[in-house]
Amino acid sequence: MIQARTLHPGTATGMPIRLTAPLSFWGGTDERGRIVDAHHPQCGEILAGRVLVMESGRGSSSASSVLAEQIRAGAAPAAIILARPDSIIALGALVAHELYGLATPVVVVDEPSYGELPADQPLHVQASPDHATVSWPPPHQ
Repeated sequence: MIQARTLHPGTATGMPIRLTAPLSFWGGTDERGRIVDAHHPQCGEILAGRVLVMESGRGSSSASSVLAEQIRAGAAPAAIILARPDSIIALGALVAHELYGLATPVVVVDEPSYGELPADQPLHVQASPDHATVSWPPPHQ
């Protein structure tokens, strides 16, 4: 279990997808939650329903409205784990919660813990306004 800082509260579980480069939801993803930025190393990957793990977002304040609409449409990541705070991503989750009543957790983990997140096990993100954790099942013995 890793302690995290809440940017937006919520609870979600899903298989992780770790991006190797920052991503903007505006122009970088489509209405189905697929990465469509031709210059992104993981172009073609689907984010919908997965726990998105990335160091930070990339630009454009419009990305917050795109993320909010993806949350509404069920095409967004189930949760977002960042290594650095990103107010644009947090704003997208906040707007979706206010407009649609849908809570997508957005959390920040510190740099050493970021590297510990497994890539092949479901991640559970539990974020309250005051405290957040990221956990995963223990390995089978």
